[in-house]
Amino acid sequence: MTADHLTTLADIQAALPLVRANLHRTPMVASTSLSQMTGVDLRFKAELFQKTGSFKPRGILHKINSLSDEEKRRGVITISAGNAAQAVAFAAQKLDIPATVVMPENAVQSKVEATHGYGARVVLHGTVKDLFPRMQEIQRQEGQVFIHPFDDLHVIAGHGTLGLEILDDEPAPDYVFVGVGGGGLISGVAAALRLSNPTVKVIGVEPEGAPGMTRSLADGQPHHLERVDTIADGLAAPFAGEHCLRHVQAFVDQVVLVSDSEIIAAMRLILERCKLVVEPAAAASLAALLFKKVALPANVKVVCVLSGGNVDMNLFKRIF
Repeated sequence: MTADHLTTLADIQAALPLVRANLHRTPMVASTSLSQMTGVDLRFKAELFQKTGSFKPRGILHKINSLSDEEKRRGVITISAGNAAQAVAFAAQKLDIPATVVMPENAVQSKVEATHGYGARVVLHGTVKDLFPRMQEIQRQEGQVFIHPFDDLHVIAGHGTLGLEILDDEPAPDYVFVGVGGGGLISGVAAALRLSNPTVKVIGVEPEGAPGMTRSLADGQPHHLERVDTIADGLAAPFAGEHCLRHVQAFVDQVVLVSDSEIIAAMRLILERCKLVVEPAAAASLAALLFKKVALPANVKVVCVLSGGNVDMNLFKRIF
């Protein structure tokens, strides 16, 4: 893979055997009531049932497995507020590699504990914007290989396996809605979908309080946010990835914004109508559909990706 490479269908298919051997094949879930409410034929890709509770292990496992034996001996290190942390810890444990994760001091406690539980060393430090310098300091001292939580071509290819699964279950969806943080998930999913079936339209969904990809598209280059403020911590990346921006430019039809109140309303409906407990980042995809951020023809086939279920229980209690 070269620096200017866009993920190919062959890249994504190459990740499939490892994903199939080590991760869950997550289900597609229908909801008659939400289909009637939104006026479309709606399905959810229930990735909340994935190992570690989110989509993240797909790409992270593929990336870590691609390292040389010498790099694996050195161990891996990453930065994350939660889901990527658990994924790196899980993948490293699976491949018997030492892992260090630098997390913000205000990270959701359950995500910190889960990362510890998978065997990683956790370093709590500052806020999201302080993580990268601290990670670099540790890396200089100890020599680990940095695993980027989203802006990496192997990570993007691994996440693309989710898109291939959507096509296996729904051969001709008209629209697929995907949450956007740094952009790794939508990059892989959109590449898989559009390279397999160019008629599928892919819609990215960002929180209003973390519009990194929206601003990057407007600027034509990755935009770094001075501040992020959203209930959806899984979509609160302080910048859009360079590789990710190129993939979104190439494969995504539109990126829209949703408010925290719209995300909460979508979380409530998913719980009430589907009996699924999703984190705010996962509910963003339905929020965009529910609040008509995109004008859709009636009765089109729509898939919303529910990217994870690692909801903070204190937050859950406040919302519900």
